[in-house]
Amino acid sequence: MTNVTDTLQLTVRYAGDRTAVVSVAGDVDLHTASTLREQALAVVAEGVPHLVLDLAEVDFVDSTGLSTLIRVLQATQAADGSLRLADVPDRLVRMVTMTGISQLMPVHTTVADALAAQHADGTPDRVGGGGATAG
Repeated sequence: MTNVTDTLQLTVRYAGDRTAVVSVAGDVDLHTASTLREQALAVVAEGVPHLVLDLAEVDFVDSTGLSTLIRVLQATQAADGSLRLADVPDRLVRMVTMTGISQLMPVHTTVADALAAQHADGTPDRVGGGGATAG
């Protein structure tokens, strides 16, 4: 029996003025991808152009979900930002690699690795001020 849900859980945590970690839980598919797209684009519109998507709790991504990742990437790039994927479950790594998504956006083992790599790339980000650091 297939369990189809229209629910996608998203949590946004600001890791500085210009960086946010969006934790995603559930399936990113035809029924839920718009939720991810709308929330991520809203964060970018707030002036936070660097996003890390924490996919640890994602079970499934379909073609609509993949298109959403590319749309979010384009929005971050248009805002002089970046998109990184973190904690991609083993069951999704092959899909991310075979579809070429990993060539478009960096894939990191953990959120901490993604944030460290972003800072190592020279991305300025003041902690405090406009964003709250969780930890």
